[in-house]
Amino acid sequence: MRGSLKAYKSVAVDSQKDISSPYRVVQMLLAGALERLARAKMAIEQQNVSQRGELIGSTIAIVQQLQASLDMDAGGEISVNLDNLYDFMVRELMLANSENNGERLEGVSRLLRNIKESWDAIPAAQQQVPA
Repeated sequence: MRGSLKAYKSVAVDSQKDISSPYRVVQMLLAGALERLARAKMAIEQQNVSQRGELIGSTIAIVQQLQASLDMDAGGEISVNLDNLYDFMVRELMLANSENNGERLEGVSRLLRNIKESWDAIPAAQQQVPA
């Protein structure tokens, strides 16, 4: 049952990606990473090692997907800075997992929240993808 629910959620997210703008997809990824980090912090508090590892691993995958989507040519300095920041986040997440460290998770959460707030503030008129 749990596996089929997970598969359904995956299909639901994939179908949303197909009809969503690239801006909306990034919003969904950022929200998903933040949600997983909050759950991973709870797993640390509850000493649930397997859930912590799964959630941190999933967050790392999201951050790497965000990093892979950067347009280094068009984004210039902003893309370079985000690339470096995403590298830092992945390292922090790996350390958080190996050290069972909720403070490192909170640091990554703060960074992702700042990125999400900036992303959410982009006016709709500027969210149009050039043809």
